[in-house]
Amino acid sequence: MTTTTTASTATGTGSTTAAPVKDREEGHGTRRRRRSLSPGRSLPASRLVGPAVLLALWAGASAAGRLDPGAIPAPWTVLRTAGHLWTAGTLPTDILTSLERAAYGFAIGLTAGVALALASGLSRIGEALIDGTVNLNRAIPTLGLIPLFILWLGIGESFKIAIIAIVVYIPIYLNTHAALSGIDSRFVELAEVQGLSRWAFIRQIVIPGALPGFFVGLRLGVTGSWLGLVVLEQINATSGLGYMMFQAQNYGQSDVILVGLLVYGVFGLVSDSTVRLIERRVLSWRRTLSS
Repeated sequence: MTTTTTASTATGTGSTTAAPVKDREEGHGTRRRRRSLSPGRSLPASRLVGPAVLLALWAGASAAGRLDPGAIPAPWTVLRTAGHLWTAGTLPTDILTSLERAAYGFAIGLTAGVALALASGLSRIGEALIDGTVNLNRAIPTLGLIPLFILWLGIGESFKIAIIAIVVYIPIYLNTHAALSGIDSRFVELAEVQGLSRWAFIRQIVIPGALPGFFVGLRLGVTGSWLGLVVLEQINATSGLGYMMFQAQNYGQSDVILVGLLVYGVFGLVSDSTVRLIERRVLSWRRTLSS
């Protein structure tokens, strides 16, 4: 009788102990499934699936004779043309010129967008002076400013860099300013109660709160810099990918045009992926909190 009671007690204790362990394992499994299904957990390589499918469809249609070679050359024709341009030294020179223009314009636009957003988001006077002006600038088509900027800055590199800077700074400003305006007022009250200095408030409250919106604007700005460059390099330019495409248009070289478009596309995809990678590293605390 004593043995039976002891066995039953041991069995009950074991089942009682096993239940929390099982619940913890199920909880860990649920969290792992939730993290694996989270949109922010997508692998960088997965972004290449769509372009790879598009390339396969292009190659298949070209091999089947469904595409006019004069209008849309086959992928292998475009690659062969790119190889010839690279060997001749034309393509490397044009790529370096385009990268230089995009880098200068992006750096100026990034600096201006962040500075204006901070000045407008942290000061009522700054918001009154800056926000309306930026939104007025946004309502004006940026490419429509090209003739005016040519009159002001000439037909050299300055007006191209200035237009790229405008294309970049507007989305960075708008998204960063929106993030600053959306900071919970309770955090501001907590900072006042804690007696944080102005710099400590900016470092501990403002910057973390504005980073998500800043990265959204940064992605849009990176893409905008390449979109603007496509147009600008076809206006009074003597080098660059856009100039190469413009010259190819005059001679009916559709394969050269596709080479330029593919290079633009690769640069856009790589730059956007780089920003997303940096965002994932910098904002890793958001996934930690959500998990």
